Order: sequence, then structure tokens, then C-alpha cells
Amino acid sequence: MSVPPAFAAIGIIIGMNRVIVQSLEAVTLVGGGPVSASVLRLALARAPRLVAADGGADRALALGHEPEVAIGDFDSISGSARARMGAARMHEVAEQETTDFDKALRSVNAPFVLAVGVLGARVDHQLAVLNVLVRRQGPPCVLIGAHDVVFAAPKGVTLDLACRKGDRLSLFPMAPVRGHSDGLEWPISGIAFDPAGAIGTSNRVVAPRVLLRFDAAGMLVICPRGRLDAVLAALL
Repeated sequence: MSVPPAFAAIGIIIGMNRVIVQSLEAVTLVGGGPVSASVLRLALARAPRLVAADGGADRALALGHEPEVAIGDFDSISGSARARMGAARMHEVAEQETTDFDKALRSVNAPFVLAVGVLGARVDHQLAVLNVLVRRQGPPCVLIGAHDVVFAAPKGVTLDLACRKGDRLSLFPMAPVRGHSDGLEWPISGIAFDPAGAIGTSNRVVAPRVLLRFDAAGMLVICPRGRLDAVLAALL
């Protein structure tokens, strides 16, 4: 099966660096978990290149969108999705030490990645995704769920939220980390965050601009989904 020009334009590279998708445009990565048509449209409006992680191809196809490539160990993609994708767009990463989200994300080089279909299903899968997110080195990746957006905080980030007082902003550490904040109802300075100790869920915004600083990697920031564009502006 030949690859249509629109798909070929993304650029397919297979080499020692394991990059499969090289794109000058942002990429939407769809996983095999629940994703609505509205969430997928929201992501594609900002990240127009569509890549599937294994069974995410079924999710995308069911919503009327055809991924440019699928990446994974292919233990969850259906036979019908395989047939529709065709061999030229299927990129198998056979090792079993990592998740399909990990395989796909590390195979994409783009200005940023919006991941959908990775939240809201099995808890173990969600935890694995969050583990990858905080370990990732490379362009920003933001997870979009039914209600939230989630990203791994850099050591410093300023969010221009322009929101009403009381909007939720949660901090969840995946490793020991300390930080400083401006613009939150409960400042975080002096708190020793730890996944088995102090966490920062359900903090609230009290200023249009929120400043966050951390002494190490490992902090997840969780905002309402409506703040996606503010998050992207801050990370980019």
C-alpha cells in the first residue's frame, strides 16, 4: 500500500536515535484509552499531525481520523485497524520493557506533543504514563483528559492564566522536590513534596499570573482543560 503525500510529508526516519516521526508541526498522539471526538478535535487544532500508540489507531479511526503512523508492540491494535493503516505506516517496537506510550513518545520529534486517550482508563496505565512524562527529556508533552491537562513542570514556569479567583491548580510530585510559588492561595515555599508524603492537590489560583519554581524535576502540574492554551504558551 502506498503512502499518500499528506502522510509522507510528516517525514519518516528510522535510525539509531529511534526517531520514527520527525515533524516541524506539533503532533497529537492518541492512545488506546477513552477519548471523545471533541477532545481529539481540540488537540488536532493545535497539533495537526496525528500519530497512534498501538490501539490508539482504533480510537482515531473510530472517530473518523486516520493516523499518519502507528507505533507500538501491536498487542492491542485490531486486525481491521492494521488493514486500514497498511504495513507502510505500522512501526513495530517489539521490546516489552516499556509501554506503548513510551515507545511512541520517544519516537516522535516535534515542537510539542499533545497526548489524548492516555487518561481515564486503567489506573496502572495512567500511572505508567505519568512516570514517562516526568522522566521525559525533549520537547514538551501535555496530556489532555476529559477535565484536565497535565504536564511535567520544568524548573521554572510562568502561567498567564487570566482566570477568576479560585480556579484549581494541583501539584503532584513523582519524586522528592521543593519549590516556590507566586499567585497560589497556598504558597508552596518550604514544603518538601514527596509522592509518599506532602502533595499539593486542589490548590487555588488567586492571581492572573502564576509563577512556579522547582529545585528538581518530578513535579506534575494539573489544570482545568480550558487552560490548555495558557499551558502551551508557558511551556513554549
